[in-house]
Amino acid sequence: MSGLPLRNDACELDFLSLGALVHRLDPGITPFRRARSFDIHVSGGEYNVAANLASCFGLNTGIVTAMVNNGVGELVQARVREMGVRPFYKHFEHDGVRGPNIATVYSDRGLGVRGPVVFYNRANEAGAMLKPGDFDWKSIHAGGTRWFHSGGIFAALSPTTSELIIEAMQAAKAAGAVNSFDLNYRAKLWKTIGGEEKGREMITRIVENVDALIGNEEDLQKSLGIKGPDVKEHTSKLDPTTFFEMIDRVVEKFPNIKLVATTLREVHSTNRHDWSAVLWLDGKRYQAPTCQLDVIDRIGGGDGFAAGLIYGMLAGRAPEEALRLGWAHGAMLTTFPGDVSLSSLPEVEAFAQGGSQRVDR
Repeated sequence: MSGLPLRNDACELDFLSLGALVHRLDPGITPFRRARSFDIHVSGGEYNVAANLASCFGLNTGIVTAMVNNGVGELVQARVREMGVRPFYKHFEHDGVRGPNIATVYSDRGLGVRGPVVFYNRANEAGAMLKPGDFDWKSIHAGGTRWFHSGGIFAALSPTTSELIIEAMQAAKAAGAVNSFDLNYRAKLWKTIGGEEKGREMITRIVENVDALIGNEEDLQKSLGIKGPDVKEHTSKLDPTTFFEMIDRVVEKFPNIKLVATTLREVHSTNRHDWSAVLWLDGKRYQAPTCQLDVIDRIGGGDGFAAGLIYGMLAGRAPEEALRLGWAHGAMLTTFPGDVSLSSLPEVEAFAQGGSQRVDR
């Protein structure tokens, strides 16, 4: 049994996340400057984990977020319902011209030697307007919550969103939930509200409330100021040595951390990746196998990993099995268009246990 303070009693919510919802416009392999049509995906790092856990893993999940009362908001709400995620919205009225808005993400998939291109319009975003005091946490947690999650992108949207995460985590901890945080460091976002120093200051305050941390070597260095060892340029990105060496420094600085995990990815081309993952839990190290991915859409793979890992922990699976579930689900998510899971639990479990890709007859 891990040192995570997991509740084993019946709870209304297995998992609750706090973050901003976005809609992603996806023209497939066509660059946006030449696009004539696109698919619309509803996304958000924190929401994706909740949607994956509900849709694939059958858990009771919720999302705390901003909602805009206009057509885009109605589209987003429909997708949230479709994925089976329970919403807790703070509603904003759109003025018909400038907002507030549901943010737009523009993202083509690239192909082969041509990498994906992603850019944003987060102007006048409703999610960035969220602040402490906007939600009744006692009411939200009244039926019990087992796991609470947020992330670094939402933290960086405005000076108030980080403060809201801290408020939410303190409320979740009082309700007996595990707190997890995906570092997801984005320098461009922090630059708009104070730069790297401000980002490190705010994320440090957040992580003081966290039990489980998700993030790679760069996230740990830039978000938390954790010094990493010198690594030769030719060192494989699938080698977890550097990551594990940094964990001791993380736990020394934040003794509240019981779990740290990340994916490992070696990109050979846009559509051909080597994929693995690692987990540090209560001082013990675990590594998933390495597989070769034929990638359709890489967006959301990390959130897919987080969902599978969290499911494994909530389900009481052994650490190795929980890690393999995250690794397998993240891998499978890259084989679908869009940001959230189209997998079934039996498919994920079969791959996690070493299943083949033969035709299922």
